[in-house]
Amino acid sequence: MNDYMKAYREWCEDPFFDEATRAELKAISGDEKEIEDRFYDTLKFGTAGLRGILGAGTNRMNRYTVGAATQGLANYIIKQGGQERGVVIAHDCRHMSPEFAQEAGLVLAANGIKAYVFDSLRPTPELSFAVRYLNCIAGINITASHNPAAYNGYKVYWEDGAQITPPHDTGIMDEVAAITSYHDIRTTDREQAEKDGLYHTIGEEVDKAYDACIDALVLDREAIKRQADELTIVFTPLHGTGNLPVRRNLEKLGFNKVLVVPEQELPDGDFPTAPYPNPETPQAFELALELGRKEQADILLATDPDADRLGVYVRDAAGEYHPLTGNMSGCLMEEYLLAQRKQRGLLPQDAFVVRTIVSTKLADAIAEAYDTELVEVLTGFKYIGEKILEAEESGHGHYQFGFEESYGSLAAGYARDKDAVGAAVILCEMAAYYRDKGETLWDAMVAVFEKYGWYREEVTAVSHEGVEGRAKIEETMKNLREAPPESIGDYRVTAVRDYQTGIRREIGTDNEEAITLPKSNVLYYELEDGAWACVRPSGTEPKIKVYFGIRAASETESAQKTEEMKRAVEEELLN
Repeated sequence: MNDYMKAYREWCEDPFFDEATRAELKAISGDEKEIEDRFYDTLKFGTAGLRGILGAGTNRMNRYTVGAATQGLANYIIKQGGQERGVVIAHDCRHMSPEFAQEAGLVLAANGIKAYVFDSLRPTPELSFAVRYLNCIAGINITASHNPAAYNGYKVYWEDGAQITPPHDTGIMDEVAAITSYHDIRTTDREQAEKDGLYHTIGEEVDKAYDACIDALVLDREAIKRQADELTIVFTPLHGTGNLPVRRNLEKLGFNKVLVVPEQELPDGDFPTAPYPNPETPQAFELALELGRKEQADILLATDPDADRLGVYVRDAAGEYHPLTGNMSGCLMEEYLLAQRKQRGLLPQDAFVVRTIVSTKLADAIAEAYDTELVEVLTGFKYIGEKILEAEESGHGHYQFGFEESYGSLAAGYARDKDAVGAAVILCEMAAYYRDKGETLWDAMVAVFEKYGWYREEVTAVSHEGVEGRAKIEETMKNLREAPPESIGDYRVTAVRDYQTGIRREIGTDNEEAITLPKSNVLYYELEDGAWACVRPSGTEPKIKVYFGIRAASETESAQKTEEMKRAVEEELLN
């Protein structure tokens, strides 16, 4: 009997699994392909936690896989002596998110660890903030970010408020892997956990403290006062957690013309109007654009379901809307924040900004213009959080701003994950500031390009689902390592950085140097003329991704070079 069939029968027959779970599995008894997909593997707890399709089975998100992850986390916390400090737990709008949040809290309580569970859905950045605000040893967020409705996930944060990094990531992973039987999960009922003082419901107090940090980001309140009644903002939370916190914080600042897309206002785990609720996709903005054109809105904003990513469209003087990529909105905010802080005497001499290795080099040019250090980190906002912590602990460096190309940014150290709520406030302030000068945000974006150069970046990807897909992704990375390309399109490769081996090698020479960033399955190609390309498997989806960027002298030239580069990348790296 195949191992997956053995595991399937155990779940069907063992009374430890609840009746609904066993009924769900018995209903697929004749579908061996489905059984294999649910049981061929155990849903892996990686550095990003868990993420998977909802349903019964070892390779699915359910109360048992969540319970096993939490038991492993509890074991690690106890070994670290952190049980008295407790764990804060938040969740988003997805199916089973409230149930998984409670299940995690009860497992922690059964292990003698205090659980602080939000009373309703909250954005990811507020969970990050709450870990430090409540002085917890860790945090858990039940979310699958922008994945389709069939998915849910489980992210773990450590005491600094960032997602887990070494050594805690491997320590927790080892403890989770050591849970070899679901019978090892300890749990209790909520009434008993509350009676024992180990399960606490939280909400409004943390909201107020978090909002105060958002308010502190504002630099030009006078411009807001002058323009708040004139500026029209369209906002969509895409059925997710951003609705209340974004509107609440904009209202506090006096923005009175915030129009919410009605069809996407309320939380809905089915995401009926946005099957792929990702503000990076044009489809997510269709309803916002319709409302924006009707109301002649100055700016359109969209948050993903857990409100850590923000998508933006801005209106030009002719009434046309332009989407801003994550690189564009990130650099637009970087330019504004550094300029304003410098003008107001708020930019320290040891200021620094952070970007990920797959984000635009435009950020470097902006940082240089303001005598600000540019720090490069691996993909993943937790590495930006790690740099904030290093600066705090060392007493050297003052964090100003960090962003990644996937629509995430953070403008101060109150949280350690990307914050779409804070970004929405900053961009609306900027819209007011430029409107006060008779300009649009699109005017401001064009001015950045004219000042520093027309940088342009894109990402392309190929999906490989299931068992065969995982093998295909591994094979592609192996082939690229063994036979690196000499050129990509018209650009000669000048150096290759292999973040897995930790070596940067110059092509055509014997020069090699160590890479100081953590090991990761990433290949980065430095190309002629300041161009670059970076290949990595996705950490959250069954995809292999290629990021690339170019620099040009004009908008037209940048579009042409980008299209040529995209064709070359797809033909030469992804085939």
